[in-house]
Amino acid sequence: MNTPELSNEYVTRAELVEELLDIGAALSSTYSLGELLSLILTKSRELTCSDAGSVYLVDHNDEEVPKLLFKVAQNDSLPQVSFQEFAIPLTPKSLAGYVALTGESLNLPDAYALPPTVPYQLERSVDRDIDYSTRSVLVLPMQNRQGEMIGVLQLINRKTQADVVVTPENVTEVTQPYSEWEERIVRSLASQAAISIERNHLQESIENLFEGFVKASVQVIEARDPCTFGHSERVAELTVRLSQEANTVKTGPIRDVKFSVRQIQEVRYAALLHDFGKVGVPEAILVKQKKLYPSQLEVIRHRFALAERTMEMECAQNKFRYLIEHPSHLHRDSENACSHCQELQELDRELQEKIAQLNNYWKLLLEANEPRILAEEPLARLRELSQQIYRDVDGQLKPLIDADEITQLLIPKGNLTPEERLSIEYHVTHTYEFLKRIPWTRDLKDVPKIAFGHHEKIDGSGYPRGLKGNEIPIQAQIMTIADIYDALTAGDRPYKRGLPVESALRILREEAIHNKINADLLELFEHRQVFSVLGHSQEVVTLESA
Repeated sequence: MNTPELSNEYVTRAELVEELLDIGAALSSTYSLGELLSLILTKSRELTCSDAGSVYLVDHNDEEVPKLLFKVAQNDSLPQVSFQEFAIPLTPKSLAGYVALTGESLNLPDAYALPPTVPYQLERSVDRDIDYSTRSVLVLPMQNRQGEMIGVLQLINRKTQADVVVTPENVTEVTQPYSEWEERIVRSLASQAAISIERNHLQESIENLFEGFVKASVQVIEARDPCTFGHSERVAELTVRLSQEANTVKTGPIRDVKFSVRQIQEVRYAALLHDFGKVGVPEAILVKQKKLYPSQLEVIRHRFALAERTMEMECAQNKFRYLIEHPSHLHRDSENACSHCQELQELDRELQEKIAQLNNYWKLLLEANEPRILAEEPLARLRELSQQIYRDVDGQLKPLIDADEITQLLIPKGNLTPEERLSIEYHVTHTYEFLKRIPWTRDLKDVPKIAFGHHEKIDGSGYPRGLKGNEIPIQAQIMTIADIYDALTAGDRPYKRGLPVESALRILREEAIHNKINADLLELFEHRQVFSVLGHSQEVVTLESA
C-alpha cells in the first residue's frame, strides 16, 4: 500500500468536492441566465481543463418544431472570436441534438473520426470558419429532477496543460480524451446546472407573470380614468430615471441614497401601481371634468327651458287678459299712438328682458361651471342667481338652482367639492390596502409603503397620514416629484392644458421653496433633465431672446 499516493488522491478528491460545493453555491446565487450559463461552462471547463465549450438550451416555444438554442460559447485559444446566439433544429444529426433527444452522453476521443453507423456528425464548418480543430469532445445532457431535458453542455479539447494554445497543427499533441471520472463529475455538475437553469426559468416566469399582472392592473386604472391614460407608465419612467441618477451622486445631501437593481424594480412597481386605489373611487367623481356633473347640467338646462317657456306662457296670458278686460281694443289708423298696442308691446318688452336675463344667468352658469379660479364678480352674480325662482309645471315656485348645485358652482378653485376631493384622496389608502394583501417577495416588500407615501409632503401637509420629512420613504419622495411633474405637463386632461416644461419646473420650485417636496431631489431632477426620458426638453431663455 502506497500511503503517500493514497494521501494525494484523498487530497485531490477533497479539493474536488470542495470545488463542487463552491460551484453549487455560485450556481444558487446567480440569477441572470446569461451569467448562469457562462458560469456553468467556465466551471465545467476548469474541472476538465477543456480549451473550449458551449451550452445549448432546449426551446419548446414552438411545439411543432422544437429547437436547440446556441446560448454561450467559450474558447481559450481564440478569445477574440465572438459567438452569436442562434437556433438549430432538434434532430439526432448533430452531437448536441442527439444528446438532447436520447439523454445519453457522448465521450468522443476524436470527433473527426466517427464510425459511419452513428446518426450524428460534427459540424466541421464551424472549425473552418474560425480556423480551429476539434478533437476530443464531451457532450452531456442537462436534465432536471423529473428527467426533463433542459439543455446540453458540450466540452471541447481536453488539454494536457492548462496554459497551452490549441491550433490545427498541434491539436493531436496537446489534447487528450476525457476520462470516465471526468464524465461522471461533469454529468453530476450538468444535472445541478439544469436545476439552476430551471430555477432561473421559473423565476423569470414568475417575474413575467407579475409584470403581466402589473400591466393589467394599470389597464384597469386607465379604464376607470381614461383622462389619465399613460400617467402610471410615465410616472414609473420618471421615478426610475431619477432613482438611477441619485445612485450616481457623490456629494451633497443625497450622496448616501443608493438603490440596488432590485430596489429600482421595487420603486418601478410602486410607481406603476401608485394610483390603483382609484378603482375604489366612484366613477362619476373620478372622471368629473367640470363642477357640475353632466346629468346635473342637463337637468338645469331643462329647468331654464321650462322657465323660459313659462315666461312666454305668462306673457301670452297677460296679453289675453288685457284684451278681455279692454274690449274696445280695435286698432284704428291714426296719427295718435294706440294705447292698447303700447300696452301689448310693453308686455313683450318685459318678456324679452326676462328672457335676456335668463340667458345671461345661463352664460354665467356655464362660465362658473369651468374648473378655474372664480373672481369676486362672478361669485357675487352666482349668489344672485341662487335667489332666482321659476314656476314649475305643478304651479309651485321653486329655486332655479338648488342648494347642492349652487354649492358646486361656488367651488372657488378646481372642480371638486371638499367631500369629492376627500373621496379622490382616499385612493391612496385604497392603493395601500390593496397592495399590502399581495405576498410580496423580500426584494419587493416595500412596494405598498412606497406607494402609500406618494402624496405626503415634507412639511406634513400631505395626505393621508400627514407624514413629515424622513418619515416619508425616499422612494416616495422621488415618486412625488415624478407624479406632480407629469400631472402638470400631461396634455391628456380635458379640464386643463399641459404646461411647458419650464412652467412645470417653476411650480415644482415653488413647492420646494415652501418645503412641500425634496429640494435636493428636485435640483437633481432638473440638473440631469430627468424629464428627457419622456421626450421633453427644457427651453433655455437667453438674454438676447429675452
